[in-house]
Amino acid sequence: MLSYSIGICKRLFSHCFFADYLTSLEVKIIIMSSLYIVQQVALYGGLFLIVTGVIGNGINIFIFTSVRTYRTTPCTFYFLIASIYNMACITINLISGVVSVGSGFDLTRTSTSWCKIRQFCLFTISLITVYCSCLATIDQFFVTSQSANLRRFSNIKWAHRIVFIVSIIWFLHGIPYLLFYNISPITITCVNTNFIFVIYTPIYVIVLLSAVPIVVMVLFAYLASRNIHLTRALAEQQADRQLLRMTLIQVVLVVICFVPYGIINAYLLITSRVSKDTNRLKTESLAITIFGTMTYFYYAVCLFCLR
Repeated sequence: MLSYSIGICKRLFSHCFFADYLTSLEVKIIIMSSLYIVQQVALYGGLFLIVTGVIGNGINIFIFTSVRTYRTTPCTFYFLIASIYNMACITINLISGVVSVGSGFDLTRTSTSWCKIRQFCLFTISLITVYCSCLATIDQFFVTSQSANLRRFSNIKWAHRIVFIVSIIWFLHGIPYLLFYNISPITITCVNTNFIFVIYTPIYVIVLLSAVPIVVMVLFAYLASRNIHLTRALAEQQADRQLLRMTLIQVVLVVICFVPYGIINAYLLITSRVSKDTNRLKTESLAITIFGTMTYFYYAVCLFCLR
């Protein structure tokens, strides 16, 4: 990025040499400053998310596994699985990213296997943890239903099978990441080498990781809330308040964490063949770093809303 940005077009030949020198020097200073800002955001933002994510998800895993009632309740089982995958996402992807920024050693630049595995885990785990939250909301609809047939779907054995099926589906969905990600011989970075699949990435973030979960969580939270109001005992306990609060927080987190990242990826794809000046490249680099780091915010804090 640095060498590419420094290669900005020179001033017209009619400008004096000293002016050209100053311009080049100023450009280099601006580039170095922007790179420093990007590194600091990624480093300290990443460290904060690692600490909060490991502690928060660790507490959730401990609570959900130590209390027998939680282990046999489908809703909390879904949150347990989400916490486990959140922890995996943070340890596999975020820690390696922070180490790369802090030490300058990026294993994805030297190991083709790690380049593929890291991207596979990132895109697969993201979907599993978000859809586990969706399943928990759907389970609340089943539990609060006045229909005995629907309540039967809230079953721990069914929950085990559903999580297994969902995991298999998203693991299969992640296979192209193993096939198409590789180390570029030009930039020596881990990149997507299939142009069609590059186009799919913004669609994946905006549709599968944002729009579909938001629609599912809002819809079934509303249906569960309606069931609660139709059931006098639950309505008197104001049971819908915690459900709505939990759902709204998760929807807001999905919007904040994933939608901007999907938009910036779509923008970069659309403008990939547009000639850009240094300031624009600097802004794009800062934006992709900030929004990329923000996606981990979901895995670090999304289940704090349960407390």
